[in-house]
Amino acid sequence: MSFGAKSVEPQALQAGGQQFRINGKVATIYSGAVHYWRLDREKWDDILEKVKGMGFNTVSIYIPWEVHEIKRGEFDFGQINPSNDIDAFLTLCEEKGLNIVVRPGPQINSELTWFGYPLRILEDEEMQAQTAWGSKAVLTQVPRPIPALSYASDKFYAETALWYDAIFAILVKHQYPKGRLIACQVDNEMAFFFHINPYESDFSPAAIRWYQAFLKNKYGSIDELNKVYRKNYVSFEYVDAPRRFSAENFTDIPYHTDWIEFRERYLIDSMDRLAKMIRERGLKVPLFHNYPHPLGPGGSVSGITTPFNLMGLEEKLDYVGFDIYSRKELYAHVKTVVSYVVGSSRFPYIPEFIAGVWPWYLNPGGFEDEEFVTKAALMHGIKGFSRYMIVERNRWLASPVRRDGRVRKANYEVFRRVNEMALGHDFVDHKRQVDVLLMANRDYDRLEAATALISFPGDFLEPLLGVSEYPNFMITSEKTLGFKEAIQQEKANWFTKNYKALEKTGYQFLLSDSDLAQERMQEYKAIVVSSFEFMGAKLQRKLVKYAEAGGTVVLGPRLPNLNEKMESDTTLVDALTPAKQSVLVSDSETLGYIYPVGKGQIVHLPQLVDAEKDLSLVLDKLGALKVQKNDVRLDLTVHTLPEKKNSPLVFVCNPTAEAIEAEVGIGAPMKKVKEIWSGQEIKADGKTWRDTLPAYTIKIYECEG
Repeated sequence: MSFGAKSVEPQALQAGGQQFRINGKVATIYSGAVHYWRLDREKWDDILEKVKGMGFNTVSIYIPWEVHEIKRGEFDFGQINPSNDIDAFLTLCEEKGLNIVVRPGPQINSELTWFGYPLRILEDEEMQAQTAWGSKAVLTQVPRPIPALSYASDKFYAETALWYDAIFAILVKHQYPKGRLIACQVDNEMAFFFHINPYESDFSPAAIRWYQAFLKNKYGSIDELNKVYRKNYVSFEYVDAPRRFSAENFTDIPYHTDWIEFRERYLIDSMDRLAKMIRERGLKVPLFHNYPHPLGPGGSVSGITTPFNLMGLEEKLDYVGFDIYSRKELYAHVKTVVSYVVGSSRFPYIPEFIAGVWPWYLNPGGFEDEEFVTKAALMHGIKGFSRYMIVERNRWLASPVRRDGRVRKANYEVFRRVNEMALGHDFVDHKRQVDVLLMANRDYDRLEAATALISFPGDFLEPLLGVSEYPNFMITSEKTLGFKEAIQQEKANWFTKNYKALEKTGYQFLLSDSDLAQERMQEYKAIVVSSFEFMGAKLQRKLVKYAEAGGTVVLGPRLPNLNEKMESDTTLVDALTPAKQSVLVSDSETLGYIYPVGKGQIVHLPQLVDAEKDLSLVLDKLGALKVQKNDVRLDLTVHTLPEKKNSPLVFVCNPTAEAIEAEVGIGAPMKKVKEIWSGQEIKADGKTWRDTLPAYTIKIYECEG
């Protein structure tokens, strides 16, 4: 394990196996964000008492370089502004028994004018990111546009070192076990400053040098690159990044998708470099990062991977999460993001989880939304979170605790009850019962990103333009590139059909992507993944090994004969023995083909006319866990403790605007059913029970079998 990756002292603090442990004991991180520098110092004590009163056991603390720097290399930690005394604030948190998560940047956003950087950093052209046309890349978010920075710039890290020298001299004094500092975030929402479109940023000279070094590391020699690209470059220094999508044939794809893969590596390497700088300054607690939301509102349906690479970054850091800002009407967004994090991360954590809202958020919702989205995250398996903002500040609305210490009673009570419920029922010890993994194919997501035809800085522009900066069918090329259809378009259709079929039929499933480690793949009875004419060589090998070990792979519409370099690769096809093939049939209709592979099988579905029927025929034979529901609009998840398999927690969600008279079950008879939020006893009728679920309601049932 490389220095700067996992925790230096795993015996004390460790994130892994879906849990966070302190001295070997499973801990909860139910945290709320408190911005000490935005609060009157004399209010700190009362405000922290209110935070504890809601049941939060941890505070999450942004530490802004922008606020503390007086001039280059000189900082105010309370000598000038008493509210800047971070040392005193951390001490007060510890005195109150609160654990601490710090977020020292260098970028923190936090709706600060300069995003946490001193203005002098942003004004330095040597550190600025560039667009594909060589102009300054601009971050379009409010309160005002600012230059985006290049994390490929060596000068940027040299300047950050000055800030790290000052702040970590304070933080290391408070790290566990001497203090209660248990985790540290590395930077914040690194996503090219919301330039998700691959042809928008970063094309600075430093970034292009990084790109060329990436190619050299990947291909080894310029001859090998020339072979794949069908070019005649003299050396890597002559290879420029694509500035737009220009492919005409599938042989042109690697040139474009390598740029997309590099963008993932850019984010990983920059966070790794900062992490190593943190470790060098003596901080030994687990390190994590937060990607911004990978989906909606407006995001790509199945593009849940690039430019983010959660598992790639977890090779460098202890854990990685996605931020969630949502409302009850966006249940599908919460479900998809959480399902992906739970299916992919070693510790499923939401680093920023909406509490209150920024003033310019569209349709901000109310305290009912806070209850619903919190239950939704717990329902799908999240094990820790930081509510942002639990204490109000400027440029924020509707937090449960006001800046002067007063509370908003309805909001305050919601968070108090949720924390009480989650802590009282050991949610962190429960594990979701899931037999099926729906896997996004990162190669196809990279192709989708590479084929983007519109380039603009997005995020806060998307509500105005009515289109997302995340690549999707509205802005990607429809060229088939020599394949039967446009894979970059069709891959989303295939993913969505499988997603909806699994959802409607009640099979319990999680999401991940094709970078998932082999050992984690083996945890599932079945993996459903899209497959077209090309498939990454590594994924082909992993799927064959997974089947050989006893797993069932369900794929389609086609069997691959090329790898990601568009070279001949029949690894997966060679594992199939036509002579042993059997036919998947329903009502005399051939739906697909089943090939035994080792102890398992690979099921090829050439088309998904009726995905529900196709998947049911395969998954029923495997005995995959399936819930019962009388209304397809309902959603259910099942959680159990290892030692109490017959006493599950069952979440039932009505994500619609209409009440539903629900009849639900998990395929086993229940002697006792109790809804834990209301305390209501529910009569079980054999394997099912009935209850009324009002609009936008999640109920949690404690069951005894």
